[in-house]
Amino acid sequence: MRIAIGLGENKNVLKAIEKFPYEFEIAKSNEELLKYIHDPNIDGVIRGSLESNIILDLKKEYPHIFRASILEIDGHRFMLTPVGIDECDTVTAKKTIVKECSKIVSARGVEPKIALISGGRKQDKGRTPKIDKTMEECEEVVAELKDNYNIKHYYILIENAIKDHANIIVATDGITGNIIFRSLVLVAGVKSYGAITLMQPNIFVDTSRSQTVNGYINSIELVVNIIKSRENHNELFQEGNSD
Repeated sequence: MRIAIGLGENKNVLKAIEKFPYEFEIAKSNEELLKYIHDPNIDGVIRGSLESNIILDLKKEYPHIFRASILEIDGHRFMLTPVGIDECDTVTAKKTIVKECSKIVSARGVEPKIALISGGRKQDKGRTPKIDKTMEECEEVVAELKDNYNIKHYYILIENAIKDHANIIVATDGITGNIIFRSLVLVAGVKSYGAITLMQPNIFVDTSRSQTVNGYINSIELVVNIIKSRENHNELFQEGNSD
């Protein structure tokens, strides 16, 4: 198994790869890492601690990509999406995210349980046009997809979505998703495996340049599991599966 990983200022990447018996290629620039993404001899690629503008470079080739972070709280694993600040700014994008994330969860033998998050409680409708817009978008997505998906609008109550073991949580937009990710992972220490980059053909996991050693270890585990799942149908979203 060959994995490419980016190395920037945060050297925790080097400590993380020491924990694994696999062959690693170290990329010290975005240009190097992008080459590995297209290298057929590389099984998976991780951003590591390189700058985030590699995503902008990737979007030149795949303009519709988005990212879904894999998080785990008390043994419950779920996808949080979108987490890129420029992602999911339309109703159409939300529908695509629901469908693509559901494919990932379903492929692991688990039923997708989707939670849409908006900007306020149900009774807050009418307080501001901005809040109303987030609610109306969620209601539109639920109305269109409810016949084919287990999907629910949780309004602003993300805590209830997690308590109900939703395994796909869709934030109002990429900015909000990014803030939720940072609050959960970088402040509260919730376990993160990195973010799968979807709508492109190769295995690429995005990570924060500020991650701890354990954070990068989790991301490497995610890539390894994705690679193995293609052969062994490993269930990434099985409850209590802490790799």
